[in-house]
Amino acid sequence: MVNNAGFSSTANAPNLRKMVFASLFAAMTAVGAYIKIPIPIGPVPLTLQVLFVLLAGIMLKSKWGTISMLVYVLLGIVGLPVFAGGASGFGVLFGPTGGYLIGFVAAAFVVGFLAERKQTSNPLLNAVFMTVGLGVIYLLGVAQLAIVAKLTIMQAIAAGMLPFLIGDFMKIIAGAYIASKYEI
Repeated sequence: MVNNAGFSSTANAPNLRKMVFASLFAAMTAVGAYIKIPIPIGPVPLTLQVLFVLLAGIMLKSKWGTISMLVYVLLGIVGLPVFAGGASGFGVLFGPTGGYLIGFVAAAFVVGFLAERKQTSNPLLNAVFMTVGLGVIYLLGVAQLAIVAKLTIMQAIAAGMLPFLIGDFMKIIAGAYIASKYEI
């Protein structure tokens, strides 16, 4: 089938579908930033962003999952209030939570890369891939938190990782189940 512009609409359908879902995951990550539970022992709030980041990676794979998180971060950099607590701007990337944002992009890529190598609807394997992605987010997030807030690594882990482990593993369980039931 050829449309008015002379392009085959069926040939572009898979990419258009991926673009739509990448945009949707960027938007869900932005909405997830507003679902925020302050943690009294540190500057990093508990949000639903991690769930959508990991789902983007596992469901959209490395290319489109990464693109979706790049779109999310770029929207925040240009001034849209899409980061946790409605924050925005380039400066957020250099603040205590900036490493987590960079980790979102890296995690979406890593989870997607792993999912491409072993395509499965197995929720246990999805949970393993998502746990690796969560490790990437924590690695980059805690490292930047330690540097910016002038904390030791142990203090940064105590403030920027430990309070979130239970919630994040619950997100992984939910995400692994969702990814095993729905294919994009």
